[in-house]
Amino acid sequence: MKNKLLTIMLILLVSITLVGVIAVVVIMKFTGDEAASNEPTIDEIIEASVEIPEITTNLANGDFIKISFTIQTDSKKAKEELEKRNFQVKNIIITELSELKSEELEGKAGKEKLQEKLKTRFNSIMQKGTIEKVYITSSILQ
Repeated sequence: MKNKLLTIMLILLVSITLVGVIAVVVIMKFTGDEAASNEPTIDEIIEASVEIPEITTNLANGDFIKISFTIQTDSKKAKEELEKRNFQVKNIIITELSELKSEELEGKAGKEKLQEKLKTRFNSIMQKGTIEKVYITSSILQ
């Protein structure tokens, strides 16, 4: 009687453990795939990006800057809208730069601050999507 009860308990314990391991494996597999699929590939980033050619403008302290950008959107529709708003984008860039002094654009922190400010301003005019990131692709400050 004791052996039969012990065998049943052991079978139940092994079954519960097996079900738990299978559940963990299934959850990890589906969660890992979703996280990987949420990150866009470089080809998707390029397809949804707009290049802004070099702009030369004065800064607030009389210095000048030559700068170009690549703007990453969240979709092809947003890219199409941003391309149509090219004149507005250039206007935003020029007006934002005209308020800055050369010291504010020096170093990593200054450039990152400009990128974030431009991203916010660009998103304020977008209707069909959002701007994910603004990249400075070239910059000469004099």
